[in-house]
Amino acid sequence: MKEPISKKQFDSILAEMEIEDVSRTTIRQCSMIGSMLEEASGEAFSHLEIGVPGIPACPIGIKAQKEALDKGLSAIYPPVQGIPELKKNAARFVKAFIDVDIDPRGIVPTVGSMQGSMTSILECSQLDPKKDTILYICPGFSAHGRQPDILGIKNIFFDVYDYRADRLREKLESYLKEGNIAAILYSNPNNPAWICLSEEELAIIGDLANKYDVIILEDMAYLCMDFRKDMSVPFEPPFQSTVARYTDNYVLLLSASKIFSYAGERIGMTCISDKLYHREYPALKKKWGIGKFGDNFILNYLYINTSGASHSAQYALSAMLEAATEGRYNFVKELREYALRAHRSRQIFEENGFHLVYDKDIEQTISDGFFYTVEYQSLGNRTLLESLLRCGIIAIPLNTTGSGQNGIRVCVSRLRSDEDFKMLDERLKLFTELVKQEGK
Repeated sequence: MKEPISKKQFDSILAEMEIEDVSRTTIRQCSMIGSMLEEASGEAFSHLEIGVPGIPACPIGIKAQKEALDKGLSAIYPPVQGIPELKKNAARFVKAFIDVDIDPRGIVPTVGSMQGSMTSILECSQLDPKKDTILYICPGFSAHGRQPDILGIKNIFFDVYDYRADRLREKLESYLKEGNIAAILYSNPNNPAWICLSEEELAIIGDLANKYDVIILEDMAYLCMDFRKDMSVPFEPPFQSTVARYTDNYVLLLSASKIFSYAGERIGMTCISDKLYHREYPALKKKWGIGKFGDNFILNYLYINTSGASHSAQYALSAMLEAATEGRYNFVKELREYALRAHRSRQIFEENGFHLVYDKDIEQTISDGFFYTVEYQSLGNRTLLESLLRCGIIAIPLNTTGSGQNGIRVCVSRLRSDEDFKMLDERLKLFTELVKQEGK
């Protein structure tokens, strides 16, 4: 790309898509804008927007899924609670890498962790008539924030940027003391910022969950991907940090999409603590005839939603979990490739005048990983994103993630070759020239 796409052509494409403000688009809309600009310009773009896996799917899962299909399982409905071997292997995997004991009964396969979060949000909102609101610790995965909107459930959020360590307690308690919060949702490691909550912060969250009786929905889509420490050895510390060490009021959301690069089969796990699984809620009993949290999750919400996750994909996930737990497949080693890409691309951004937005975990520099966030001078999100798109770079603005900061999220999964990094550098140089010329 020798020159930016003209403002006139850019605005024409936005008008065709009925988009007034590019900084208010969803991830998929942003990707579609990029695709249309690619077609109009005849140039390939640098894709930093969608968190698709950038390494091959785990072959152990592929083999196990093929075998399941060959046995004719595609003609048989899956058990909605999950096949026994998956539940057993998942419980061992959770123990091996998170060091948490969960009864296999409480581990349920879902159509990706997205279904797990949506189902959990729905159930938590119906546990107590007084608690009708979901609280998000942001920034976060933008689709998570849309789920309660689709379900018609109240939700609020805050940007954790200024509320790390001790300040987190006061901020959370300012919401919880109102008595209307049913659940708190966050991702750790964080999408999009890649910050990781400290043990101190997780202890604060757990303590407040106990004090105010709220459910913690902890999204672990990027399990063991804080590469500042080696969590690759099963049953040996260090383990993945989790709120589960500080409260029994938790649901862990795990996904095969990133840890095993198995995104195409849409398979994940919802891991419900033993105490929460068996807890009886009068409101659930009255509404559904079943008072137990875990049984309701499976027999009402999940069954009515999808009737269970793909039968053959459950066998794939079971095999991958077993191999990881037994040390036959080092998924953490495979994922370290993302850290290398993040380090290299961050250098390119910094050389072109960008700097990290969420740069610290309290005093420690964030890990290189799947995502990071950058900003350019004092540009607002709309101007920043428009200028990048016109120069052949697709990303998402931070405001769509619940962040109050200016900047974009960078996903490194599609930066695979030397040519990809070279293209990114060339496009960023074009961007800096555009900003200079147009006086933004």
